[in-house]
Amino acid sequence: MEEFNIVLAGVGGQGTLLAAEILGLAAIKDGLNVRVSELHGMAQRGGAVVSNVRIGDKVLAPTILEGQADVLLGFEPLETLRNLKFASKKTLVIMSAEAIPPTELTAKMIKYPSLEEVEEKIHCFTENIIVVEAAKLAKKAGSILTQNIVLIGVLAATEKMPVKTESIMEALRELVPAKHLDVNVKAFKLGYEYVKKGKN
Repeated sequence: MEEFNIVLAGVGGQGTLLAAEILGLAAIKDGLNVRVSELHGMAQRGGAVVSNVRIGDKVLAPTILEGQADVLLGFEPLETLRNLKFASKKTLVIMSAEAIPPTELTAKMIKYPSLEEVEEKIHCFTENIIVVEAAKLAKKAGSILTQNIVLIGVLAATEKMPVKTESIMEALRELVPAKHLDVNVKAFKLGYEYVKKGKN
C-alpha cells in the first residue's frame, strides 16, 4: 500500500490527538509505516486542533497535502468545514453533528452555520459523508468525553482503513487509562454498530 491519509479536525478538549495516536499505534501493530503529526496544537479547550495520520510505504513527510485526504474525521462541523481543503471526490468525511461554536464567532456576532449548510458545502467536495450524533452515542456509552472514540468506531466499521479493527482495539486498550477503558470500549462499539446497522 502506497499511502492512506487521514485528517482529524476538532477543537481542544475533544481528544483529537488521542484519536490520532490510537490510529497511528494500530498501524504500527499491523507492521505499517506511519507518520502522525499535529498541525497547530492549540490544544487548550476551544482552540482548533488538526492532526494528520499517514500510513503507507511511500509516506515520508508527516503532513498531508491539500486534496489528498482519504478520510476527514471531523470532531466538530465548523472544524470539518475549515479542513475541506484536504478533501476531494475520493474522500470519506465522517463528522460529528454536535456544534461547538468558537469564541471568535460569538465575539464577532457571526452566525454559526446550520448542519444542513455544512453538509451542503461538504457535498461540493465529496458525496461520501457520514454524519454521526457522536455526543448522543458517547452519553449512551457513559461519558460525553468519548465522542472521539465513537468516531473511531465509525471509521473502523467503514473498513476504509488499511488497519485491522482488532489492532485499533489493542491500541485503544494501551492508550486509554484503565479506569476509563470500559466506557471507551463501549463508545467504540456503539460507533461501529452505528455504521454496521445502517445508522439507526
